[in-house]
Amino acid sequence: MEQKESRQIRQMFGAIAPRYDRANHLLSLSIDRYWRRLTCRSLAPLLPADPMILDLCAGTGDLTLQLAPLGTVVGCDFSHPMLVLGLDKSRARQSDGRVRFVEGDALRLPFPSGSFDAVTIAFGLRNLEDYHQGLREILRVLRRGGTLAILEFSLPRIPVFKEIYRFYFFHLLPRLGGWISGDGQAYSYLSRSVREFLEPVALERLLLEVGFSGVRHRLISGGVVALHMAQKV
Repeated sequence: MEQKESRQIRQMFGAIAPRYDRANHLLSLSIDRYWRRLTCRSLAPLLPADPMILDLCAGTGDLTLQLAPLGTVVGCDFSHPMLVLGLDKSRARQSDGRVRFVEGDALRLPFPSGSFDAVTIAFGLRNLEDYHQGLREILRVLRRGGTLAILEFSLPRIPVFKEIYRFYFFHLLPRLGGWISGDGQAYSYLSRSVREFLEPVALERLLLEVGFSGVRHRLISGGVVALHMAQKV
């Protein structure tokens, strides 16, 4: 698998930050909001009272802010322009008492070991230059008994639907995303990165290899995305 250049990816996300939310909602017909709500609902029963939650690769903070009713949330991302937008949204919603944003690299997290009861990462794992290192860092900052929730794109396998979706995702979406965001390269990268990413079963194997337990996943929206859950014992 071709390694990703962290600097180029950081620059790419910084460039599309002003139109990032609008593009995501339009291209997914706002179903991305449902995916994040489902992640929160799936995580909630597994949390202790007053938990500390890390939302990794937080971007503009959509999932970070949705997690806020569950506990204290830290949104972490390496793109400064994305975090500025997330902070603006947090202030507008008056949720910054429960939410804070930290600029940091997922491969070298700026937190002590055992800092969090849960870690979430939505549509960010495939952007890491080293999946193993990223997951090891997540395992390090989780407390014993803590939960990891990964929300990531997948490719559906339902007959007919998979062909329609693949045509949209690999041919139409890059053009539409480029038109909406003003950066065609970014959405060509999105399609390519999803094609190259681990299949759900392969990601489960990797999670077990790194040291997680209770690994499982569910496919959502016909297999368009997968929600992976795992624990640190």
